Amino acid sequence: MPRLSIIVPVLDEAEGIGRALHALSPFRERGAEVIVADGGSSDRTAELARPLADKTITAPRGRAAQMNAGAAAAEGDVLLFLHADTALPPEADVMILESLRDPSWTWGRFDVRIDGQSVLLPLVAFMMNWRSLATGIATGDQAIFVTREAFAAAGGFPDVPLMEDIALSKRLKRIGRPLCLAVKVTTSGRRWDRQGAIRTILLMWRLRLAYFFGAEPAALARRYRPVPRDG
Repeated sequence: MPRLSIIVPVLDEAEGIGRALHALSPFRERGAEVIVADGGSSDRTAELARPLADKTITAPRGRAAQMNAGAAAAEGDVLLFLHADTALPPEADVMILESLRDPSWTWGRFDVRIDGQSVLLPLVAFMMNWRSLATGIATGDQAIFVTREAFAAAGGFPDVPLMEDIALSKRLKRIGRPLCLAVKVTTSGRRWDRQGAIRTILLMWRLRLAYFFGAEPAALARRYRPVPRDG
């Protein structure tokens, strides 16, 4: 059975990192490796993560750079990129490894549900899942997983400050379509709750549309900055 490496990029996540890593304990017990890639947190994130992960590394700040560093440190045959505020379903590791035994699949993602206060969040999650199924583009909230070979062939995450998940998906689509697992991961709705669901939805639509028409990720990141990044 191939080994799974779960890579968690974090930045100032002291409040929730212990809970997030405790939730990954069953996967570690079944042989998965957990790597925390810290982007230079100013709080106790790395200190709290160290006893609960197989490796805790420091990487240049930026989700793409942190995930690439985590992948470089990983020993597994399959890489799973997991946001610190996203929870996996109980048998996620088994589902991934068994699915990727079929050589026609090299990468994929889960459906997502969003846990938050707004009544609009189920609709946001539905549209996210539908769009991903229709386009073959996955978002980081959907817990992207990929074989080590396919990740290397794609060149890893582009070193951009925003839309790194979309950019990687486009690269991986040249290798093959994603495996879309209907089982759901649960991600925090804190971004929508803090900034307002409608405001955040409209902002993300504008940013994605601008990216589609060729806007530079660095310029988009400056527009996105008022909305806190999740790990």
